[in-house]
Amino acid sequence: MGTDLWGTTAIVGVGETDYVRGSDRHVCDLILDAAMEAITDAGLKPADINGIIPPPGYMSTEEIAAHLGVPDVAYHVSVLMGGASPTASLQTAAMAIAGGLADNVLVCMGWNGYSALRPKPDARPTKRVMNLGPMGETVRNHYAPYGLMSAAQHYSLYLRRYVETFGIPEDAAAAVAIACRNHAQLNSKALMRGAPLSRADYDAAPFIAEPLRKFDCCVETDCATAVVVTSLERARDLVHPAVVYLGGAEGHPEPADEIANRANLLELGIHRAAPRAFARAGVSPHDIDVLEIYDCFTYVVLLQLEALGYAEPGGAPAFVANGNIELGGRFPLNTHGGLLSQGHCWGLNHVVEATRQLRGTADAQVTDAELALVTGYGDLGDGSVAILGRDR
Repeated sequence: MGTDLWGTTAIVGVGETDYVRGSDRHVCDLILDAAMEAITDAGLKPADINGIIPPPGYMSTEEIAAHLGVPDVAYHVSVLMGGASPTASLQTAAMAIAGGLADNVLVCMGWNGYSALRPKPDARPTKRVMNLGPMGETVRNHYAPYGLMSAAQHYSLYLRRYVETFGIPEDAAAAVAIACRNHAQLNSKALMRGAPLSRADYDAAPFIAEPLRKFDCCVETDCATAVVVTSLERARDLVHPAVVYLGGAEGHPEPADEIANRANLLELGIHRAAPRAFARAGVSPHDIDVLEIYDCFTYVVLLQLEALGYAEPGGAPAFVANGNIELGGRFPLNTHGGLLSQGHCWGLNHVVEATRQLRGTADAQVTDAELALVTGYGDLGDGSVAILGRDR
């Protein structure tokens, strides 16, 4: 399928809500708003959509179709890879289109990541909660009895190993956090716009679970995003310049569903996905103009940069130094602010930003951007990669 799949589909519509803490709207309303914006942005109507990839655990395909007015869903699937799901969904959408199962596929993500995870006085309660599936059972039965409850605690198991094995300095994590916050200042929708982050602020923040300080962690957010994927041939007749899906891949650590029994804690899904994605797209890491890296935690960004081939193991600190990942640097990273400072929408907001960069319409535009790379990262190490290009 390689020659029929890679480079034959494109993103033609994007949509996103504001990124807020404590929305006064139901999570389903947010998802529908983002979906409708993406469809309209593509110059399409709901009746043109016949493939749907819904948000994991929050809203079904049937609900989305009924509320949007999609009369005939010819294809749908749920992708369950945690934060790797939205980026991996691009591969699934491309397969459906290339295989003739659907013409226009809507991929959407939304959640109440601030208001639903624990009670807060300023957030409206909701019964819509995330279904973690088998991963939830692993957490409850095998980790919770030992005090591991939050995502930061789970990640700290191998991030501490990473720091101690390679001597990763806090300077590197701070560089990622500050770059994302700087970029968020230019994004009209970013949650942390208007809240600059200095190195002194970073150093003064408390540890959440070592090595993670407060500003190493993504921000809890209520939000939704969506994209529409279609064939490249059809895309060229629509409103915006086509953003071509050049290649992608997913990968999983071994074993995929837990951490403690892995032979190598630092061998993650991205290590397996990245070579496949670059080979399928026919490009190399240093061809990329914009990096949109899943940034649930700063040290996870460093690990992924090494897995992608931008540095040797333990070499990411040098890569992120000296403004290399800032706007104006060689590899601007998370130009919308990322999960760390725009908001946490499971990384589909990274796809939205990459699309705008390649259209030339981003708030923090990279000059002459032609290739963008997006990663997704699941809670226990699942990885996905998408390489997008401006249509020539």
